[in-house]
Amino acid sequence: MKWTMRMVVFFLFMISAATSVGYFLWQGPAFFRSPDSRVKETIKADDNSLLRMKQQATAAVEYVHEKGFNTQYCFLLDMRIASGRKRFFVYDLQRDSVEKAGLVAHGTGSDNGSAALFFSNKPNSNATSLGKYRIGKSYWGRFGLAYKLYGLEETNSKAFERFVVLHGHECVPEGELYPDTLCQSWGCPTVAPSFLQALKRYIDTSPKPVLLWIYY
Repeated sequence: MKWTMRMVVFFLFMISAATSVGYFLWQGPAFFRSPDSRVKETIKADDNSLLRMKQQATAAVEYVHEKGFNTQYCFLLDMRIASGRKRFFVYDLQRDSVEKAGLVAHGTGSDNGSAALFFSNKPNSNATSLGKYRIGKSYWGRFGLAYKLYGLEETNSKAFERFVVLHGHECVPEGELYPDTLCQSWGCPTVAPSFLQALKRYIDTSPKPVLLWIYY
């Protein structure tokens, strides 16, 4: 009787072990997936946008350490992605993955009627400016909560002078609307009010400035 019970227990143990191993090999735990896999599961991105994101994230890691920015999170905005798709990414530099994504408007001056966008640093151009930004203090302005932006490169050095800020607007929805296009701003990276509230938690709780990088 004891021998029979031992055989039954052993048999059940082997089935359980085989099932666990099979699940492990078939599903694959999240921490064994490549960073590209995690990113692609989070957003609707093609290989080109993923490659651009990886290049920007790699450069951002070095930059934030060198310049004293938040070393865990940065904001990456890919303006080559259609405006109706999510192209504002909260990127976790330590985990090498996208944590959140949302829609973001570009400036009216950047839309010249062609497929390619136009970018400018000139006052009154109403265009988006490419480059790295330091996110400054929050304030309550015309569109409610907003964050001052300081351009860190020649391509966006007049951002503060142009009143280019990070703010929300009701014309920006939470979900994607592609193939329709998004509303436009006067050069500000404008997001949905709910997405701005999500960004607020990263900005306000960070002991160091958060890097915002607009690229194309």
